[in-house]
Amino acid sequence: MYSKKDVLDAVVTCGLIPVVRVSQAQQAIHVADALQRAGAPIIEITMTVPGALSVLEELSRSVGDTVILGAGTVLDAQTARLAILAGAQFVVAPTLDEATIQVCNRYAKVAIPGALTPTEILHAWELGADMVKVFPADAVGGPGYIKSIKAPLPHIDLVPTGGVDKDTTADFIRAGAAAVGVGSALVEKKILEHENYDALVENTKEYLRIIKEART
Repeated sequence: MYSKKDVLDAVVTCGLIPVVRVSQAQQAIHVADALQRAGAPIIEITMTVPGALSVLEELSRSVGDTVILGAGTVLDAQTARLAILAGAQFVVAPTLDEATIQVCNRYAKVAIPGALTPTEILHAWELGADMVKVFPADAVGGPGYIKSIKAPLPHIDLVPTGGVDKDTTADFIRAGAAAVGVGSALVEKKILEHENYDALVENTKEYLRIIKEART
């Protein structure tokens, strides 16, 4: 069983939250295995895909002891609770919902709500968020926006998501992001279609290298 500190430490140390959209548990297991082999034992399954809770449940049974599971695109407290019961150790949302944060805290799971403006970001933190997802990060100025937010709010861990790729990851990290959320730019559609999970390993290693170099 992971503590909140375990999860937060893993996310910050890794610096990468892979956002995965798959509809089959077996496919998700292969993705989780590739991420783990690459050195990023973290996976966020979005609730927008059919059967997402079943995927989480199967992942929890098969790799939950070695991979930190998260639920993404969680829009309400009810979904958050179901995801946590299915095995999610962290809950990510594109929006800010107080009840969802409360459920995460009640179950001692990491809450990463979405916010955009300085007011929203601070409000999320005051409501009990552990980290704040800045979304859509690319649409409001990218790394420059994160740098501007971190100036008055240095104590809040920000996770920019949306438009984060190999070309922008280093800039987001240097701007002060605690981690970045990366979806299709990491877990590419063609990788899933061709089941080329070795390519995902190499892709993930490249992101981790970029993050490490940006931090030094």
